[in-house]
Amino acid sequence: MFETLSRRIRDAVDKLRGRGRISEADLKATLREIRVSLLEADVNFEVAREFVARIQEKALGQRVLESLTPAEQILSVVYEELTEVLGGEARQPVLKNEGNVWFLVGLQGSGKTTHAAKLAHFYKGKGRRPLLVAADTQRPAAREQLKILGEKVGVPVLEVADGERPETTAQRLRQHLTFDYRDLVLVDTAGRLQIDENLMNELARLKAAIGPTETLLVIDSMTGQEALGVSKTFDERIGVTGLILTKLDGDARGGAALSARHVTQKPIYFAGVSEKLEGLEPFYPDRLAQRILGMGDLQTLLEKAKAAELEAPLKAPGEITLEDVISQMRQIRKMGSFGDILKMIPGMSRMLPANFQVDDKALNRLEAIVLSMTPRERRDPRILNASRRKRIAAGSGTSVQEVNRLIKTFDDMKAMMKTLQKTKGRGLFRR
Repeated sequence: MFETLSRRIRDAVDKLRGRGRISEADLKATLREIRVSLLEADVNFEVAREFVARIQEKALGQRVLESLTPAEQILSVVYEELTEVLGGEARQPVLKNEGNVWFLVGLQGSGKTTHAAKLAHFYKGKGRRPLLVAADTQRPAAREQLKILGEKVGVPVLEVADGERPETTAQRLRQHLTFDYRDLVLVDTAGRLQIDENLMNELARLKAAIGPTETLLVIDSMTGQEALGVSKTFDERIGVTGLILTKLDGDARGGAALSARHVTQKPIYFAGVSEKLEGLEPFYPDRLAQRILGMGDLQTLLEKAKAAELEAPLKAPGEITLEDVISQMRQIRKMGSFGDILKMIPGMSRMLPANFQVDDKALNRLEAIVLSMTPRERRDPRILNASRRKRIAAGSGTSVQEVNRLIKTFDDMKAMMKTLQKTKGRGLFRR
């Protein structure tokens, strides 16, 4: 989502690299480019103006003009301010030992129902016992969707009836919890295509009856500036304690995500990063700021590796086989797309071309080639003569040239790893 904004900001700052001391005019020109890039990314005008003004004030206060590394200094200031705009320190909803009732509100289509199920899946994995409540009294399809999602994540769903009164829903919820202990209740509420008085009244009554401990506003990151007005109205009428941003994996300009926290003054708790039920991440302002500025996100990468139980094969480079490569590739794919993983490595975003993507179909073809080999061929590709390579290509639905390319890449990789191990790069190789 932030690819264009990220590149524009980095390009603006990079113009100062290698120039030694800069003038105030140079600084203002750079900040002007940053402000334009923010506005083009659909960031709220007031947010962009205040953001740039604070950077200028800090840059002048830190004597960036007299620095021998002005680009690095300005990038550091931009990072600090970007982290602050996104919320400063990471925050999570208050989670007590029991009695947690979270109210999810938002417009129809924002992702409330899906993210209720994602939250259930997320906290179930942390040892909680969630309960989903399908509380949309006007849309049976929304209730049915939550029931299906509840079955997928293995969490029970309490479903309201058409036109059910909020007081009745609250009573039924209390009765349900007396015979089925749950320490986290996630209430998926009604939504509309646009805000109206009936929706606000309905949500206010249900909130008063249930008494949630958290009220989470689900915002579609791709709706642009409209999301800010929606956020403000929900907060004024219903009272919001935190935000969930959906579709951060989309290709919209992303300005709403940068503006939402500033406009509502409410913390962003979670971000939806894919359509999968596992595609929900706690929101870390500093990590997102690092990724926007091309500084990588090593902490998230390490957490993903741990969650995927990724382990390096305990073998010397010369002993690694194609079976090991396929095993590693399968483990890495559990962490997400290869393109996203590469961009989390510090400095990698600068090396990759614009709109860089890894072709997952090409990876599938590589896997098919290896699986078409015999166990002996995978362990020792040196025995692959012309007839064997022809058989493997036919079995995998690829060409002999693709088979040859895979073997050459594998040989090159082993040679590089041997070189690293022999040199002072040994520590890097082990990591």
